[in-house]
Amino acid sequence: MRKLILIALLAVAAAFAQAPAAKAKVLTRAELDQLLATPDKVLLIDVRRPDEVSSNGGFPVYLSIQIGELEKHLDAIPKDRIIVTVSNHAARGGKAADLLASHGFNVAGAVGAETYEKEGGTLTKIEVPKKVAKE
Repeated sequence: MRKLILIALLAVAAAFAQAPAAKAKVLTRAELDQLLATPDKVLLIDVRRPDEVSSNGGFPVYLSIQIGELEKHLDAIPKDRIIVTVSNHAARGGKAADLLASHGFNVAGAVGAETYEKEGGTLTKIEVPKKVAKE
């Protein structure tokens, strides 16, 4: 019986185990602000869903590609820019940064929009466009 309980506990622990942390650097507000000071050299890629961007806020200029679609759109991402990936707390952003770095992009790191705001940064409130009714 003791062995069965131990096996059950190990199975539950394995089911809730988190994926390994991303290798990408998590940028501070100051580091991101420094990169944004040269907007012609940096590109922010926001990997959140549109509703997350509109409810939490984002950055005024960015490329929006949800993380699940990122690999399909690698040719649309310029290789001559320093890339910063954005998510709410930099977890998905870190995974996206790792993916981009593995494909040869110049990735500075990931930033969490909510973390950036908590550190005193200002986010832009962005509304999701409404669907236009077909006539």
